[in-house]
Amino acid sequence: MKIAIVGGKVIDGTGSPWFYSNVYISDGIISEVGSEWDERPEVVIDASGLVIAPGFIDMHGHSDISLLVNPFAESKIRQGVTTEVIGQCGYSLAPINDWSAEYLKKTLPNHIKEHVTIDWRTMDEYMGRLQRDGISVNVVPFVGHGTIRMNVLQFERRPPTEEELEEMKEYVKEGMEAGAFGLSTGLIYPPSSYAKTDEIVELCKVVSQYGGMYASHIRGESDTLIDAVKEAIEIGERSGCRVEISHFKASGKKNWGKTMISCRIVEKAREKGVEVTFDFYPYTASSTGLDVLIPEWAQEGGVDAMLRRLTDPETREKIREYMEERVKKGHYIDVDVYDIVRITDFSPDRSIQGKTVAEISKEWGLDPYETVFELLLRSEGKVGIIIHGMHEEDLLRVMRHPLSCVGSDSSCSAPYGPLSQTRPHPRAYGTFARILGRYSRERKVLSLEEAVRKMTSASAARLRLFNRGLIRKGFAADITIFDPKKIIDKATFLEPHQYAEGIKYVIVNGKIVIDEGKHTKTKPGKVLRRS
Repeated sequence: MKIAIVGGKVIDGTGSPWFYSNVYISDGIISEVGSEWDERPEVVIDASGLVIAPGFIDMHGHSDISLLVNPFAESKIRQGVTTEVIGQCGYSLAPINDWSAEYLKKTLPNHIKEHVTIDWRTMDEYMGRLQRDGISVNVVPFVGHGTIRMNVLQFERRPPTEEELEEMKEYVKEGMEAGAFGLSTGLIYPPSSYAKTDEIVELCKVVSQYGGMYASHIRGESDTLIDAVKEAIEIGERSGCRVEISHFKASGKKNWGKTMISCRIVEKAREKGVEVTFDFYPYTASSTGLDVLIPEWAQEGGVDAMLRRLTDPETREKIREYMEERVKKGHYIDVDVYDIVRITDFSPDRSIQGKTVAEISKEWGLDPYETVFELLLRSEGKVGIIIHGMHEEDLLRVMRHPLSCVGSDSSCSAPYGPLSQTRPHPRAYGTFARILGRYSRERKVLSLEEAVRKMTSASAARLRLFNRGLIRKGFAADITIFDPKKIIDKATFLEPHQYAEGIKYVIVNGKIVIDEGKHTKTKPGKVLRRS
């Protein structure tokens, strides 16, 4: 298809000032940026009053399974995202073995599991499944450390033997050979959290041989933030991998302001030659599973083992003591503030979604700890939560930093079908529009050009996507066209299923997916493979 985009302001993704130009597309490639074109377009898009930008790259996403449920990537594409990085926080859907496949089937959220058949094992098979089904956005896959550890050690809380480590390396190698871009860890989530630094270094040495990246949900984002940042850098330094620290933040009131230190640590590492960068999302609340409040030792053996421990009075009391001590220390969340923990997914009773643990405690006549235990037991461990634990100044510091780029830390959602049954973090719908509207246009935290750079070329460069992320002749035609006066996020914590406003057109690999704000239901996305 030949497309001419005329009359708009081009923000090319480099951070340079905008300029007026036409952009021409032919056969999925940007064929010209200028005023003249020798070919006759089949489609002409009038971009007068609009910004023509590279398609946005979501540096940290979790749509591994949701794209198999709804391939249209509704919440992402409608805020201008054309490429999403998946396999993050140590969790990927491949490579897996038979045991892991059964575990995944059992632990998938109830609103999803009946809509997906896990019929792959290797990374290549998973990539092939996505591509055959068709997707509206491109994806950049990573191998999840937690997944490969589960393949070999299941949920055993111990270091691997030499033979087991070699087996884990083979899984990493398989993923990288298939075209994965790197390895991710989720070092607060079992079984990834059971790994020592040396184990991760050894696996990252394999990744380094392929020129891949190490992306980490680090071991602590609150009390142990500084040590956790240093560990991520150490892993990169010892393995030779470049490092991406995911959703860079400081959680818990006593830790607010620590991003001044953590940012400087990253800067010093780069001065020493370690390639380390980080990403962020524009909210002061995070989202995860309720089991993150349960100690690691109580999760050894997997979800069933955790639930058995919660039904044993003596063990349950030990878990409670651990949680009480953790809250007193201000770890992750603050003292006696379970009112900042909000439920996003609870399939036994959808009516409590959107309520805080404190509100549910009052309804159920239980204290917050017993409420947490009951929520987990009644849902077989499947409870999604939002935690309001960060400070705006830390967010702004990270947002302004030249080393940051944008990652929503969310999966694709939709206000219809199976994906509408939960109440997700609004970042799933609003991340990119929020930065452009609220933080660039309204609050002037970033220039529009710098905001676009953080959403496009900054991510493309660290991923080594050398033909995406810029409006440039010869690059893949991933393009987002938006109204700079109207773009804004609409999703809220209580009403998250609301599309962003101001996105007029989105083009993926030369095909129009969003046309005058409406989804065309086309699926031109590609599973990108590292080359």
